[in-house]
Amino acid sequence: MEHVKATTVHKYHNVFSRTLQYAVEKDLIDRSPMEKIKRPKAERFVGKFLRETEVKALFEAVKGHKLELGVIIGAYYGLRRSEIVGLRWESIDFERNAITIEHSVTVANVDGHKQIVESDTVKTKSSYRTLPLVPAFREKLLALKSEQDRNRKLCGKAYNKAEGQYLYVDPLGNRIRPDYLTAEFPIFLEKNGFNRMRFHDLRHSCASLLLANGVSLKEIQEWLGHAHYAITANIYGHLDYSSKIAAANAMTWIGETSMGSNPQQSLTVGQT
Repeated sequence: MEHVKATTVHKYHNVFSRTLQYAVEKDLIDRSPMEKIKRPKAERFVGKFLRETEVKALFEAVKGHKLELGVIIGAYYGLRRSEIVGLRWESIDFERNAITIEHSVTVANVDGHKQIVESDTVKTKSSYRTLPLVPAFREKLLALKSEQDRNRKLCGKAYNKAEGQYLYVDPLGNRIRPDYLTAEFPIFLEKNGFNRMRFHDLRHSCASLLLANGVSLKEIQEWLGHAHYAITANIYGHLDYSSKIAAANAMTWIGETSMGSNPQQSLTVGQT
């Protein structure tokens, strides 16, 4: 028997409940049997996170690899896979130094076959956002654009002009497939001595590093494009160590006890 997550069961439960409730409203049945079915408790997801030193090491290791652009954008900007692959040159404003997240490329299962879907809409209204183009990444993109322009001239008619509008393409202008990132990233990590994790965990790493550097959960919500603050708080609230440091430092009464008079027992909260 196939095991499914509690969140999946919740989705099934909601669909069946709405369907049977509609049947009740239409007097097709007297009452919904779903009223007696309890949903399992939702599992709290805890993603994997890279420390700052690990992200730096990863950036060095991935240089020149096909994954490089995806890893950089995923770890620094925290973009979703669909948003990374969906970035187009028209979304990059080199004059204002801004990146606008407004387009996505996803993989959909249609009649049992995988199909690429391009959309001028992102996951939610909040997912549409503009982020600053930092100097280091600006230089990276300018070099990438020059390289793509050279490839376009060298390849001539063989260059994929339709997909060449995207940032993340191969030398022939063919856009990188979203599922390539998902499949190849864990393999790359294992081959290069890193702990295995999902590509989406780069997004979690971005949030973790932002929190570690004093960025508030509200600001992280806007950076990541979450629809609601509660989503950000539920996923990353346990990582908000700065708030715990503030709480610990507020408990000054401990210094007035015998513990406070013993230098060997005193601790500086927040330092490692």
